[in-house]
Amino acid sequence: MCVADWAHYTLDFKFEARTSRERMRQKDTYFVRIRHDDRTAYGECALFRGLSADDMPDYEEYLAYYCRHLDQLAECPYSSIRFGLETALFNLKHPTAEEWKDCDGIPINGLVWMGDKATMAERIENKLAEGFKVLKLKIGGIDFCDEVDLLDMVRQRFASDVLEIRLDANGSFSPANAMARLERLARYDIHSIEQPVAAGQHDVMRRLCAESPIPIALDEELIGCSTRTRMDCLLDAIRPAYIILKPALCGGLSGAVQWADAAEAAGIPYWFTSALESNIGLDAIARLTLRRGIAMPQGLGTGELYHNNIPSPLYREGAYLKFDSVKNWEMPQLQWNTPIF
Repeated sequence: MCVADWAHYTLDFKFEARTSRERMRQKDTYFVRIRHDDRTAYGECALFRGLSADDMPDYEEYLAYYCRHLDQLAECPYSSIRFGLETALFNLKHPTAEEWKDCDGIPINGLVWMGDKATMAERIENKLAEGFKVLKLKIGGIDFCDEVDLLDMVRQRFASDVLEIRLDANGSFSPANAMARLERLARYDIHSIEQPVAAGQHDVMRRLCAESPIPIALDEELIGCSTRTRMDCLLDAIRPAYIILKPALCGGLSGAVQWADAAEAAGIPYWFTSALESNIGLDAIARLTLRRGIAMPQGLGTGELYHNNIPSPLYREGAYLKFDSVKNWEMPQLQWNTPIF
């Protein structure tokens, strides 16, 4: 019999992490532990407050319920809880990380967080110095003209065949200004832009995807779409150029696989991105990426965000996420909450 319990953990950012929605110094997460005979495995229920549909006052009660009722996990409607428990169950059966064997690393983009113009310019320089050939800039949090100036600075030095630029607007454009902004940004040979307008405006997003000079990727739009039929309908209705898969937000590992299957059936490329997980969640997404065999750079560069991340075999070397099979995981001392059966 499998026994599951859970523990709260607060991740401390090394800097103020800004998006167009919020500023963060800390992030709550929940680790789960599943034990069976002499084996123990961990997962991460990566709750994303303010964005996840799981952000609710009684979250811990639902987490405790599904720790008690692992047999009902397939019906669990909470993406982050499914992600954590599915990860732990997978790690229980596959503890040796076979996916990383003979892997030279997963190519990743260099994530440039929002800040004032000078701070973002410094962060861009740092990513370039580290050898990244794909930059992802979060935009929408400072003056739009300043963001354009930053892109101009980069493109004056690096053409699109040397450096790929991805943008993430986090829904910060309005239906009224979105097309004008997309047209202006297109001058800088942008690979793609995630979620230019807020999720839920399907008619607006469909028009933008059809007319935008920059390929559009859906991100937050995928949250809450929980069945294959709904996934197919959404992709058919909006017809994005790409979709971005964050398992903790779009149905757990199983939901992300369904989305990937739906995208492949529709001929829509996709990649995986971590949603501010610790190394436990990051490893789960990386292993899923390897199982899907995706060649393009992924959004898996978040392992260095925290002062108190979980020590692990994961490490970054240049523009690659790698795995050191000699190193061990080092779980901290946690206050585990054992659900009452």
